[in-house]
Amino acid sequence: QVQLVESGGGLVQAGGSLRLSCAASGIIFSSYHIHWYRQAPGAQRELVGFITREGSTKYADSVKGRFTISRDNAKNTVYLQMNSLKPEDTAVYYCYADGPARGWGQGTQVTVSS
Repeated sequence: QVQLVESGGGLVQAGGSLRLSCAASGIIFSSYHIHWYRQAPGAQRELVGFITREGSTKYADSVKGRFTISRDNAKNTVYLQMNSLKPEDTAVYYCYADGPARGWGQGTQVTVSS
């Protein structure tokens, strides 16, 4: 069973930075691609980016150049480094494991004030 726990969210001023973590258990972590999604109030959940099991990354245009996804397989953790945050980045951020099984974390709130 895939278990994912996000952490690191909070309140930050525009232009600031946050680093989110997604800790996995119950899976062979290195076998999984990990995706980051976000959902703002009243909006659909959207893909922020992902990292493959081989370490390749891809990002949504809205975050390209500002956000970076990395993984530490020894710690079963994926990170989302968010720089130059904007108020429109305010959302609940979720990680999603895609591999032999699939599953979502519970989400962590990110609020960017102007």
